[in-house]
Amino acid sequence: MKKWCPDQPVIHIDDRDVVKPDGYKFESLGWVRDGSESTATKNVYKKGYHVTEATVLTGSNHPVSIFSEIHSSKEKNFTSINDVTFSAMERAKALFGKATFVMDRGYDDNKMFLKLDSMGQDYVIRLTAKRKLLYHNKWVFATELRNRRKGKVKLPLFYKGKMHEAYLSHVKVQITASRKDIYLALVYGITEHPMMLATNKESKAKDEVIKAAKLYFSRWKIEEYFRCKKQVFQLENFRVRKRKAIHALNFYITLCMAFLRHSSMKSETNMLKVAIIRTADPIKEKIAFCYYQLAKGISGILSYAKEGIRLWFRTKRFVYRQLCLKLAV
Repeated sequence: MKKWCPDQPVIHIDDRDVVKPDGYKFESLGWVRDGSESTATKNVYKKGYHVTEATVLTGSNHPVSIFSEIHSSKEKNFTSINDVTFSAMERAKALFGKATFVMDRGYDDNKMFLKLDSMGQDYVIRLTAKRKLLYHNKWVFATELRNRRKGKVKLPLFYKGKMHEAYLSHVKVQITASRKDIYLALVYGITEHPMMLATNKESKAKDEVIKAAKLYFSRWKIEEYFRCKKQVFQLENFRVRKRKAIHALNFYITLCMAFLRHSSMKSETNMLKVAIIRTADPIKEKIAFCYYQLAKGISGILSYAKEGIRLWFRTKRFVYRQLCLKLAV
Protein backbone atom coordinates (compact mmCIF):
# COMPACT_ATOMS: atom_id res chain seq x y z
CA MET A 1 0.00 0.00 0.00
CA LYS A 2 2.94 2.33 0.53
CA LYS A 3 3.36 2.51 -3.25
CA TRP A 4 -0.18 3.90 -3.56
CA CYS A 5 0.41 6.76 -1.12
CA PRO A 6 2.32 10.06 -1.43
CA ASP A 7 5.15 11.06 0.88
CA GLN A 8 3.86 12.28 4.25
CA PRO A 9 0.28 11.11 3.59
CA VAL A 10 -2.93 11.99 5.41
CA ILE A 11 -4.01 9.56 8.15
CA HIS A 12 -7.58 9.54 9.43
CA ILE A 13 -8.33 7.93 12.80
CA ASP A 14 -11.84 7.36 14.07
CA ASP A 15 -13.77 5.20 16.54
CA ARG A 16 -16.92 3.43 15.46
CA ASP A 17 -19.27 0.90 17.02
CA VAL A 18 -20.47 -2.59 16.15
CA VAL A 19 -23.75 -3.11 17.97
CA LYS A 20 -25.01 -6.56 19.01
CA PRO A 21 -28.10 -5.66 21.11
CA ASP A 22 -29.50 -9.21 21.20
CA GLY A 23 -26.18 -10.95 21.79
CA TYR A 24 -25.46 -12.92 24.95
CA LYS A 25 -22.75 -15.42 24.01
CA PHE A 26 -20.27 -13.12 22.27
CA GLU A 27 -16.90 -13.13 23.98
CA SER A 28 -16.01 -9.94 25.92
CA LEU A 29 -19.20 -8.20 24.83
CA GLY A 30 -19.31 -4.67 26.30
CA TRP A 31 -21.42 -1.52 26.08
CA VAL A 32 -21.00 1.12 23.35
CA ARG A 33 -22.68 4.31 22.28
CA ASP A 34 -24.90 3.54 19.30
CA GLY A 35 -23.96 6.23 16.79
CA SER A 36 -26.95 5.53 14.54
CA GLU A 37 -29.51 6.30 17.28
CA SER A 38 -27.66 8.81 19.48
CA THR A 39 -28.21 12.52 18.95
CA ALA A 40 -26.58 15.71 20.18
CA THR A 41 -28.85 15.75 23.24
CA LYS A 42 -29.31 12.03 23.89
CA ASN A 43 -26.88 9.12 24.00
CA VAL A 44 -28.15 5.59 23.43
CA TYR A 45 -25.98 2.74 24.73
CA LYS A 46 -26.23 -0.87 23.57
CA LYS A 47 -24.23 -4.04 23.82
CA GLY A 48 -21.43 -4.22 21.28
CA TYR A 49 -17.78 -3.54 20.49
CA HIS A 50 -15.65 -0.50 19.73
CA VAL A 51 -13.77 -0.38 16.42
CA THR A 52 -10.68 1.81 16.08
CA GLU A 53 -9.88 2.41 12.42
CA ALA A 54 -6.94 4.23 10.83
CA THR A 55 -6.98 4.83 7.09
CA VAL A 56 -4.48 6.46 4.77
CA LEU A 57 -5.45 8.50 1.71
CA THR A 58 -3.89 7.16 -1.46
CA GLY A 59 -2.80 9.29 -4.37
CA SER A 60 -6.36 9.34 -5.77
CA ASN A 61 -7.86 10.30 -2.39
CA HIS A 62 -9.33 6.90 -1.61
CA PRO A 63 -8.93 5.51 1.94
CA VAL A 64 -7.16 2.23 2.69
CA SER A 65 -7.02 0.80 6.19
CA ILE A 66 -3.65 0.45 7.91
CA PHE A 67 -5.06 -0.36 11.36
CA SER A 68 -8.40 -1.88 12.34
CA GLU A 69 -9.07 -3.34 15.76
CA ILE A 70 -12.31 -4.47 17.37
CA HIS A 71 -12.01 -4.16 21.13
CA SER A 72 -14.04 -4.00 24.33
CA SER A 73 -13.48 -2.85 27.88
CA LYS A 74 -14.52 -6.35 28.99
CA GLU A 75 -11.39 -7.91 27.51
CA LYS A 76 -8.94 -9.36 29.99
CA ASN A 77 -5.89 -7.31 28.98
CA PHE A 78 -7.75 -4.15 27.97
CA THR A 79 -6.21 -0.92 29.30
CA SER A 80 -7.91 2.03 27.56
CA ILE A 81 -9.19 3.23 24.19
CA ASN A 82 -6.35 5.77 24.16
CA ASP A 83 -3.79 2.94 24.13
CA VAL A 84 -5.51 1.43 21.08
CA THR A 85 -5.44 4.85 19.37
CA PHE A 86 -1.74 5.24 20.22
CA SER A 87 -1.09 1.84 18.62
CA ALA A 88 -2.77 3.09 15.44
CA MET A 89 -0.56 6.20 15.47
CA GLU A 90 2.58 4.14 15.96
CA ARG A 91 1.57 1.84 13.10
CA ALA A 92 1.24 4.86 10.81
CA LYS A 93 4.61 6.23 11.86
CA ALA A 94 6.28 2.85 11.32
CA LEU A 95 4.85 2.66 7.80
CA PHE A 96 5.29 6.22 6.55
CA GLY A 97 7.71 7.99 8.90
CA LYS A 98 5.86 11.29 8.99
CA ALA A 99 2.21 11.96 8.23
CA THR A 100 -0.62 14.40 8.95
CA PHE A 101 -3.21 13.02 11.36
CA VAL A 102 -6.76 14.29 10.92
CA MET A 103 -9.22 13.61 13.77
CA ASP A 104 -12.61 14.74 15.01
CA ARG A 105 -13.69 16.31 18.33
CA GLY A 106 -13.56 13.01 20.19
CA TYR A 107 -9.76 13.24 20.07
CA ASP A 108 -9.54 16.73 21.57
CA ASP A 109 -7.49 15.41 24.48
CA ASN A 110 -4.21 16.66 25.91
CA LYS A 111 -2.84 13.11 25.73
CA MET A 112 -3.38 13.08 21.96
CA PHE A 113 -1.54 16.35 21.43
CA LEU A 114 1.36 15.22 23.61
CA LYS A 115 1.60 11.87 21.83
CA LEU A 116 1.64 13.45 18.38
CA ASP A 117 4.24 16.01 19.48
CA SER A 118 6.46 13.28 20.92
CA MET A 119 6.22 11.38 17.62
CA GLY A 120 7.00 14.50 15.57
CA GLN A 121 3.79 14.27 13.54
CA ASP A 122 1.56 16.94 12.03
CA TYR A 123 -2.13 17.10 12.90
CA VAL A 124 -5.47 18.78 12.27
CA ILE A 125 -7.89 18.13 15.15
CA ARG A 126 -11.31 19.66 15.64
CA LEU A 127 -11.72 21.24 19.08
CA THR A 128 -14.64 21.06 21.48
CA ALA A 129 -16.30 24.03 23.17
CA LYS A 130 -14.51 23.17 26.44
CA ARG A 131 -11.02 23.67 25.05
CA LYS A 132 -8.90 26.47 26.52
CA LEU A 133 -6.03 28.07 24.61
CA LEU A 134 -3.21 30.42 25.58
CA TYR A 135 -3.62 33.67 23.68
CA HIS A 136 -1.48 36.73 24.51
CA ASN A 137 -0.40 35.06 27.78
CA LYS A 138 -4.02 34.56 28.89
CA TRP A 139 -6.04 31.38 29.03
CA VAL A 140 -9.26 31.83 27.07
CA PHE A 141 -11.89 29.49 25.73
CA ALA A 142 -11.56 28.64 22.07
CA THR A 143 -15.19 29.68 21.63
CA GLU A 144 -14.31 33.19 22.83
CA LEU A 145 -11.65 33.52 20.14
CA ARG A 146 -14.12 32.13 17.63
CA ASN A 147 -16.74 34.74 18.51
CA ARG A 148 -14.27 37.63 18.32
CA ARG A 149 -13.30 36.99 14.71
CA LYS A 150 -14.95 36.78 11.32
CA GLY A 151 -14.05 34.73 8.30
CA LYS A 152 -12.15 36.66 5.64
CA VAL A 153 -10.90 33.88 3.33
CA LYS A 154 -13.61 32.48 1.03
CA LEU A 155 -13.55 28.77 0.25
CA PRO A 156 -16.18 26.78 -1.75
CA LEU A 157 -16.66 23.38 -0.08
CA PHE A 158 -18.66 20.27 -0.91
CA TYR A 159 -20.00 19.01 2.41
CA LYS A 160 -22.69 16.39 3.10
CA GLY A 161 -23.84 16.32 -0.50
CA LYS A 162 -24.16 20.10 -0.91
CA MET A 163 -21.96 22.96 -2.01
CA HIS A 164 -21.23 25.54 0.69
CA GLU A 165 -19.37 28.82 0.82
CA ALA A 166 -17.11 28.67 3.83
CA TYR A 167 -15.19 31.61 5.26
CA LEU A 168 -11.92 31.02 7.07
CA SER A 169 -9.91 32.79 9.69
CA HIS A 170 -6.93 31.81 11.83
CA VAL A 171 -5.02 32.92 14.90
CA LYS A 172 -1.76 31.84 16.49
CA VAL A 173 -2.22 30.31 19.96
CA GLN A 174 -0.72 27.74 22.31
CA ILE A 175 -2.28 24.44 23.31
CA THR A 176 -2.80 23.51 26.96
CA ALA A 177 -0.78 20.32 26.83
CA SER A 178 2.63 21.24 25.42
CA ARG A 179 2.64 25.06 25.37
CA LYS A 180 3.82 24.85 21.76
CA ASP A 181 2.72 27.36 19.16
CA ILE A 182 -0.11 26.11 16.98
CA TYR A 183 -2.77 27.71 14.80
CA LEU A 184 -6.49 27.87 15.47
CA ALA A 185 -8.26 27.69 12.11
CA LEU A 186 -11.90 28.84 12.18
CA VAL A 187 -14.44 27.75 9.58
CA TYR A 188 -17.64 29.80 9.29
CA GLY A 189 -20.76 29.12 7.27
CA ILE A 190 -20.82 25.30 7.27
CA THR A 191 -22.36 24.32 10.59
CA GLU A 192 -24.52 26.13 13.13
CA HIS A 193 -21.48 27.01 15.21
CA PRO A 194 -18.18 27.75 13.44
CA MET A 195 -15.72 24.87 13.44
CA MET A 196 -12.52 25.22 15.45
CA LEU A 197 -9.51 23.32 14.10
CA ALA A 198 -6.17 23.03 15.89
CA THR A 199 -3.16 22.41 13.66
CA ASN A 200 0.59 22.52 14.11
CA LYS A 201 1.09 22.90 10.36
CA GLU A 202 2.34 26.30 9.25
CA SER A 203 -0.76 28.40 8.56
CA LYS A 204 0.40 31.97 8.05
CA ALA A 205 -0.59 32.42 4.42
CA LYS A 206 -4.04 32.17 2.88
CA ASP A 207 -3.24 28.98 0.95
CA GLU A 208 -1.95 27.26 4.08
CA VAL A 209 -5.18 27.98 5.99
CA ILE A 210 -7.25 26.66 3.10
CA LYS A 211 -5.13 23.50 2.97
CA ALA A 212 -5.65 22.86 6.71
CA ALA A 213 -9.42 23.22 6.33
CA LYS A 214 -9.51 20.90 3.31
CA LEU A 215 -7.53 18.31 5.25
CA TYR A 216 -10.19 18.24 7.93
CA PHE A 217 -13.05 18.01 5.44
CA SER A 218 -11.35 15.03 3.82
CA ARG A 219 -12.25 13.20 7.04
CA TRP A 220 -15.61 12.13 5.60
CA LYS A 221 -13.62 9.49 3.68
CA ILE A 222 -13.10 7.35 6.78
CA GLU A 223 -16.78 7.66 7.71
CA GLU A 224 -17.76 6.48 4.23
CA TYR A 225 -15.14 3.72 4.43
CA PHE A 226 -16.56 2.30 7.64
CA ARG A 227 -20.13 2.66 6.41
CA CYS A 228 -19.10 0.62 3.36
CA LYS A 229 -17.68 -2.11 5.61
CA LYS A 230 -21.03 -2.30 7.41
CA GLN A 231 -23.30 -2.15 4.38
CA VAL A 232 -21.38 -4.11 1.73
CA PHE A 233 -19.67 -6.69 3.92
CA GLN A 234 -22.26 -6.80 6.73
CA LEU A 235 -19.62 -6.27 9.43
CA GLU A 236 -22.28 -5.70 12.09
CA ASN A 237 -24.12 -8.88 11.14
CA PHE A 238 -21.47 -11.44 12.07
CA ARG A 239 -22.37 -14.65 13.92
CA VAL A 240 -18.96 -15.81 15.13
CA ARG A 241 -18.70 -15.45 18.89
CA LYS A 242 -15.04 -15.91 19.84
CA ARG A 243 -12.85 -12.84 19.94
CA LYS A 244 -10.19 -14.46 17.74
CA ALA A 245 -12.77 -15.29 15.07
CA ILE A 246 -14.19 -11.74 15.19
CA HIS A 247 -10.71 -10.28 14.64
CA ALA A 248 -10.07 -12.70 11.76
CA LEU A 249 -13.36 -11.75 10.09
CA ASN A 250 -12.55 -8.03 10.37
CA PHE A 251 -9.08 -8.71 8.93
CA TYR A 252 -10.50 -10.49 5.86
CA ILE A 253 -12.97 -7.67 5.27
CA THR A 254 -10.09 -5.18 5.46
CA LEU A 255 -8.23 -7.20 2.82
CA CYS A 256 -11.30 -7.18 0.58
CA MET A 257 -11.53 -3.39 0.88
CA ALA A 258 -7.85 -3.12 -0.10
CA PHE A 259 -8.58 -5.35 -3.12
CA LEU A 260 -11.37 -2.98 -4.18
CA ARG A 261 -8.89 -0.10 -3.94
CA HIS A 262 -6.41 -2.02 -6.08
CA SER A 263 -9.12 -2.66 -8.69
CA SER A 264 -10.00 1.03 -8.80
CA MET A 265 -6.41 1.89 -9.76
CA LYS A 266 -6.65 0.08 -13.08
CA SER A 267 -7.02 2.20 -16.21
CA GLU A 268 -10.46 3.12 -17.49
CA THR A 269 -9.86 0.90 -20.54
CA ASN A 270 -8.93 -2.19 -18.52
CA MET A 271 -11.27 -5.00 -19.63
CA LEU A 272 -11.86 -6.33 -16.12
CA LYS A 273 -12.62 -2.90 -14.69
CA VAL A 274 -14.94 -2.11 -17.62
CA ALA A 275 -16.81 -5.38 -17.05
CA ILE A 276 -17.14 -4.72 -13.32
CA ILE A 277 -18.55 -1.22 -13.80
CA ARG A 278 -20.88 -2.37 -16.58
CA THR A 279 -22.26 -5.11 -14.32
CA ALA A 280 -22.72 -2.63 -11.48
CA ASP A 281 -24.90 -0.52 -13.82
CA PRO A 282 -24.09 2.79 -12.09
CA ILE A 283 -26.46 5.75 -12.18
CA LYS A 284 -23.67 8.35 -12.15
CA GLU A 285 -20.67 8.31 -14.46
CA LYS A 286 -18.33 10.06 -12.05
CA ILE A 287 -18.31 9.29 -8.34
CA ALA A 288 -16.04 10.32 -5.47
CA PHE A 289 -16.18 7.00 -3.61
CA CYS A 290 -15.92 3.96 -5.87
CA TYR A 291 -15.99 1.07 -3.37
CA TYR A 292 -19.77 0.54 -3.52
CA GLN A 293 -19.75 0.44 -7.32
CA LEU A 294 -16.86 -2.02 -7.55
CA ALA A 295 -18.26 -4.29 -4.84
CA LYS A 296 -21.65 -4.40 -6.55
CA GLY A 297 -20.07 -5.20 -9.92
CA ILE A 298 -17.84 -7.99 -8.56
CA SER A 299 -20.77 -9.47 -6.64
CA GLY A 300 -22.87 -9.44 -9.81
CA ILE A 301 -20.16 -11.23 -11.78
CA LEU A 302 -19.59 -13.88 -9.11
CA SER A 303 -23.33 -14.52 -8.84
CA TYR A 304 -23.09 -16.45 -12.13
CA ALA A 305 -20.63 -18.93 -10.60
CA LYS A 306 -23.19 -21.43 -9.35
CA GLU A 307 -20.59 -24.11 -8.66
CA GLY A 308 -18.25 -21.91 -6.65
CA ILE A 309 -14.63 -23.11 -6.71
CA ARG A 310 -15.48 -26.78 -7.06
CA LEU A 311 -14.68 -26.75 -10.78
CA TRP A 312 -11.12 -25.57 -10.08
CA PHE A 313 -10.20 -27.27 -6.82
CA ARG A 314 -11.00 -30.72 -5.54
CA THR A 315 -11.94 -30.36 -1.89
CA LYS A 316 -10.81 -32.93 0.66
CA ARG A 317 -13.61 -34.26 2.80
CA PHE A 318 -13.25 -36.24 5.99
CA VAL A 319 -14.60 -39.76 6.14
CA TYR A 320 -18.08 -39.90 7.62
CA ARG A 321 -17.58 -41.14 11.18
CA GLN A 322 -21.14 -41.62 12.30
CA LEU A 323 -21.45 -44.71 14.49
CA CYS A 324 -23.18 -47.49 12.54
CA LEU A 325 -24.91 -50.49 14.11
CA LYS A 326 -25.24 -53.66 12.03
CA LEU A 327 -27.66 -56.42 12.92
CA ALA A 328 -26.16 -59.88 13.07
CA VAL A 329 -27.90 -62.42 10.87
